[in-house]
Amino acid sequence: MRIKALVIRILRQIVRDKRTMGLLIFAPILVLTMLHLVFNGDDYIPQVGMVNIPESILEKMDLDDAEITMYKDERQANEDLSIQEIDGYLIFDNQTPSVFLEGSDPSVNGATLKWIQTSLKSLQTGVNSLQLDVNYLHGSSEMGQFDYFGPVLLGFFVFFFVFLIAGVSFLRERTTGTLERLLSSPLRKWEIVIGYVLGFGIFTMIQAAIIALYAIFVLGMLMEGLFLYVLLITLLLSLTALTLGILLSAFANNELQMIQFIPIVVVPQIFFSGLFNLATISEWLSWIGPFTPLYYAADALRDVMVRGYGWEEIYLDVCAMAGFSLLFIALNILALRKYRKV
Repeated sequence: MRIKALVIRILRQIVRDKRTMGLLIFAPILVLTMLHLVFNGDDYIPQVGMVNIPESILEKMDLDDAEITMYKDERQANEDLSIQEIDGYLIFDNQTPSVFLEGSDPSVNGATLKWIQTSLKSLQTGVNSLQLDVNYLHGSSEMGQFDYFGPVLLGFFVFFFVFLIAGVSFLRERTTGTLERLLSSPLRKWEIVIGYVLGFGIFTMIQAAIIALYAIFVLGMLMEGLFLYVLLITLLLSLTALTLGILLSAFANNELQMIQFIPIVVVPQIFFSGLFNLATISEWLSWIGPFTPLYYAADALRDVMVRGYGWEEIYLDVCAMAGFSLLFIALNILALRKYRKV
C-alpha cells in the first residue's frame, strides 16, 4: 500500500507538470523527426566545373547526377572554388586530366572524385595510362572526418556546457532569493543583467578557452588559421550561450525544468550547424539554420581551422554571434521587468 501511494503521488506530480508531460512526448518526436529528415535526405549532388574541356571529350563523358559549370579559363574556376560555389573542377593538361578540389569536406571530396572517375570511364577504353592528378585547395587526401567535424563539435560543446551551467547558476540565484533582493535595491534592471553577464561571463570564457586549447593542442585537431580567431569565436559563442541560458532560466522553476530546454533549444542546433551536409536536408527545413547561433559559430570555426581563412571571411559570422548576444541581453532585461515573482 505504501508503494502504491508513492507511485500515485509521483504520477500525479508528473501529470500536474504540463511542461514535463509535453517534453516527455514532444522532445523525442522532434529529435527523431529531425534524424529522419537528415538521414533520409537526398543524395549529395556534386558541383563540378569543367575548364575549357574540348567538345569531343564532353560528348563522351556522362554528365548526369552532377551540377556542371563551364569555364573558359582556370582563374574563374579557382575563384568559384575558393568561395565554395563548386566542389571541384576538371581540366585537361596535355591530354592528362587534373582535378582541383575545394578539399575541406572529406565526404564531398569523395563524392566529387567518384563522380569524375565515373564520368571519365568512357575515355579509358583501351587506355591504361589515364590517371587523375588530384589537387586540394584546402586539406589533403590524408584529412580525416574528425578534422572536418572537429570545429563543429568544438563549438557545440562550448555552447552546450556554458548554456547549462549559466542557466542552472542563474536559476539558483532566483530560488535562493538573491535576485529578489537585488530587484528591491536601487539597481536598475539593465545593471543587474550586465552584472550577471560579466560575472558569469569571466568563468564561462575561461572554460571556452580551455576547451579550445585542449582540442587543438592536445587532441591535435586540424588548425590552419590563427588560434586568436578561434579564441575570439569561442568567446563570443560562450557569451551567446550564457545570455541565452540566463534568459531561459527566467522561465524555469527548478533545475529539472531548465534541463528540459536542452532538447528543444540546444539539440536541434546540431542538425543545422554543419555536422550534417545542409545540401541534403529538405529545403523547407534548412532555412532554420541561419536563426541559430551555432550555425554561425561552426561556419566561422571551420573557415579558420580547416580553410585557414582570416578576418575578412569570418567577420559576418562574428557580427551575427555578437548580435545574438545583444538580443538575448535585451530580452533578459525585458524578462526581469515582466517577471516580478522571483
